Amino acid sequence: MKHTKNKSLRSSNSSHLPSVGMRLNKYVAHCGICSRRQAAEFIKKGHVTVNEQVMLNPAYQVREGDKVHFKGKTIQPEERKVYLLLNKPKDVVTTAKDEKGRRTVLDIVGPSVKERIFPVGRLDKATVGLLLLTNDGDLAKKLAHPSHQVKKFYHIVLDKPLTKAHLDAIADGLELADGKAVVDSIDYVEKKGKNEVGIELHIGKNRILRRIFEHLGYKVKRLDRTYYAGLTKKNLSRGRFRSLTDREVIMLKHFT
Repeated sequence: MKHTKNKSLRSSNSSHLPSVGMRLNKYVAHCGICSRRQAAEFIKKGHVTVNEQVMLNPAYQVREGDKVHFKGKTIQPEERKVYLLLNKPKDVVTTAKDEKGRRTVLDIVGPSVKERIFPVGRLDKATVGLLLLTNDGDLAKKLAHPSHQVKKFYHIVLDKPLTKAHLDAIADGLELADGKAVVDSIDYVEKKGKNEVGIELHIGKNRILRRIFEHLGYKVKRLDRTYYAGLTKKNLSRGRFRSLTDREVIMLKHFT
């Protein structure tokens, strides 16, 4: 799969076209009502009006300002849905805009996407790894809600070896100032030093992993999200992004 920073990206609705200048039957079909062929039949039967006038011509070119109704209800083409997976680099903030002028995740995407996308959840400035960006508000809301228990895996490098006692304490759940910090699993990273651990969790409290280790007297040197809701960093180098495949979008929606 080809990855890109700047080229035009596909989406799960890649056939979308601007509504102005679109044939009326295509316009109706893009509103999610029916197929283009069925739309032509509905138009010929008088079910579609343009500016309160019955329009029987499926080839009518929709103009700017036209008000289209289907069986008396206003219709508009569905918004093109965009789903991007970004391997976030360090020192980039997870916001659409930053008051301090720092580089944001949307600066990385740049002009490649014209739709107004936003990050799902947050990674702090120093944390690297997987981040989803989309304009699908319903999916974003569901992925962020704790009830769906979306799995996230992190690779953490500490300033010193983590003791077995502290590893067990984290696995059991630490009591922090804002309540118990529950992780789904934790273990040392295979074939690495005891200062490298992997953690699986679904809670989304602010800076939760850094606070867990700070509570026990460790400093996090590197924090990398390697897995998010079934998505991995395979073939996606740091600072790069790609569109999700249709199969991945379906999988994400299955999670919720």
